[in-house]
Amino acid sequence: MIRVLIADDHPVVRQGLRTFLDLQDDITVVGEAGDGEQAVALVGELAPDVLLLDLKMPVLDGLGTLERLNGSATRVVVLTSVSDPSDVGPAMRAGASGFLYKDVDPPALVQAVRAVHGGQVLLAPEAAEAMLAGTTGAPAPVPLTEREREVLALIAAGRSNREIARSLAVAEKTVKTHVSNVLMKLGVQDRTQAALYAVRHGLG
Repeated sequence: MIRVLIADDHPVVRQGLRTFLDLQDDITVVGEAGDGEQAVALVGELAPDVLLLDLKMPVLDGLGTLERLNGSATRVVVLTSVSDPSDVGPAMRAGASGFLYKDVDPPALVQAVRAVHGGQVLLAPEAAEAMLAGTTGAPAPVPLTEREREVLALIAAGRSNREIARSLAVAEKTVKTHVSNVLMKLGVQDRTQAALYAVRHGLG
């Protein structure tokens, strides 16, 4: 059972999320917080698996909450209504495992909770684009080819090899080769680490 804590300063949003998530067989909402300070306290008390965190909250905002929770076993998915591209990078660098907007389809939100709980990093497509747009022109610390950067960006957006192959119009076997090269060049063990590396170092 995936134990979820919801942190949002709007009671109606918390209620809506709770109602939907509690319908899932494998998810249970263990608590709600109306501000960041309360969220930090409840994470310490309830040790949820996943925290759904709004960025704009009173007392302690989302970024402040992330910084306070750094090193916690709870995985954090930022769920915000504010589509300011400049929010994505700081949130991911502060330790978020996912970044979604509140207009996400409910089934996609459930998938995101499961994916992040399973160790993946997940970004809404717009958030992934914002991360990459914010880093154009920045020198890459690792010498990836243009195609490898495209593959890495898609890994960071949570795409499977099959989806990457379709997106780039290449064979899945080719994608596997690119993914192996990317992992080797970045010196990481798996796709999750590659995605985290990409997000935190502005690669793509």
